[in-house]
Amino acid sequence: MPSWHEAIIRDIRQLTPNVRSFRLEIPELEKFEFRAGQFVTFDLPIGDKRLQRWRSYSIASAPGPDNTLELCIVRSAEGAGTRYLFEDVGPGDKLKFKGPDGAFFLPETIEKDIVLICTGTGVAPFRSMLLDIQQRNTPHRNIHLIFGTRREADILYRDEFEALTKTLPGFRYDVALSREPDWQGWKGYIHQIYTQIYAEKRPDVQFYLCGWSNMIDEAVAELIIKLGYDRTQVIYELYG
Repeated sequence: MPSWHEAIIRDIRQLTPNVRSFRLEIPELEKFEFRAGQFVTFDLPIGDKRLQRWRSYSIASAPGPDNTLELCIVRSAEGAGTRYLFEDVGPGDKLKFKGPDGAFFLPETIEKDIVLICTGTGVAPFRSMLLDIQQRNTPHRNIHLIFGTRREADILYRDEFEALTKTLPGFRYDVALSREPDWQGWKGYIHQIYTQIYAEKRPDVQFYLCGWSNMIDEAVAELIIKLGYDRTQVIYELYG
């Protein structure tokens, strides 16, 4: 049986027009242990059946010495879960959750170049991984974060990732915007970035994908079928 915990919402911040950060504390634990890239599942009071009530979210903060975690949640127009989180709760309220769960994390020893490909709040587990690498000073090779969204106002953790390009050795950060004609960076979708930069198949690179099913499906097809990468070089976490 899963182990359920009670978390208290300590802080809510608006990150972009449609995304909020939720910082949670678990009073019953001295330390909340997890691996960067894992997720937690909430039991929200929004229905009678488990499938109606359970919602899973990747942890956006790095593992630390305390009993807190941070989530990065997008408001869904048709989602009862995010409607509840955005409209019915605030600091001091309690949420029931289980976890951590999932096997979407980096190896203990990083021996290949890492390419992190994501859209929207799919960046959450990658933020956790990058902060963890920086905080623990984990030996690594090159790490490339490729992030896609619609508009400049929707870029999540932009200041943090731009700062990491100066403080984390071997880190590269690229953003593609699909609906920002005056954007000075990559215009369109993220697939153009990795298909150009990693067009020549290499055995020393590992791709991690996180986002909605249509992005994952296209990226897997591009990397494995068109570019010829081995299936073991492409790992993904599906959001829907």
